[in-house]
Amino acid sequence: MHQATVGFHCPECVKGGKQQVFRGPPTFDPVVTKAVIALNVLAWFWSSAQSGSISRISGRVLLDFGLFGGDGTGIGVANGEAYRLITSGFLHDGFIHIGFNMYALWILGPQLERVLDRSRFVALYVASLLGGAAGVMLLDPESFTVGASGAVFGLFGAVALIQRAAGVSIWSSGIGQILALNLLLTFAIPRVSVGGHVGGLIAGAAVGYVYIAMMRSGQKPWVATAVATTFAAALGVAAIAFATNPVF
Repeated sequence: MHQATVGFHCPECVKGGKQQVFRGPPTFDPVVTKAVIALNVLAWFWSSAQSGSISRISGRVLLDFGLFGGDGTGIGVANGEAYRLITSGFLHDGFIHIGFNMYALWILGPQLERVLDRSRFVALYVASLLGGAAGVMLLDPESFTVGASGAVFGLFGAVALIQRAAGVSIWSSGIGQILALNLLLTFAIPRVSVGGHVGGLIAGAAVGYVYIAMMRSGQKPWVATAVATTFAAALGVAAIAFATNPVF
């Protein structure tokens, strides 16, 4: 027998050159997903330090950075504080809130980041986040809202469409049941943002649909990224418009 890198080879295999080396698939590091989770966790630690509790968000942080349409106090999106559309998506009201959202993001994010590539994943996430913000400004602009739930629901919507396009049943994969349960909880539990969840889901599904259509038509990846980015910007403008001129 002949010494090999792993174990031994018989003389006949060595002489005939029949030994083969099998390599696994290249590793993929979901750096964008990790960065988004890190930003959420850092924001949660900072907010917890401000309030002195891990179970509730600081009132000052909520007042300064939470999603709020505006009223006579001079604060809110309608009063020029459009940054709230983004900052609110990185704040959470307690450990359970951030725990559920970050777990879902860790499950969904890496697979989408790998399938779509990082730039298209970023555009999807931002569009979902702003879609959730637009939903809040449309349905409930006078309540303070925080959380990455809108963006996470958008990822659910994109995954569901991509799986269907690949011929995978969303019910056999489990995504259908998880999404249905989360939608049920959205409407059943008080204080859960219906506008944020549904708005994020619709935005994410819309971006997923565009990505699938462009992949099938052979469009270059940067074109899909540009379309999704433009859509995200339009959602941001819509959110500001809803806050400035309430529909309901």
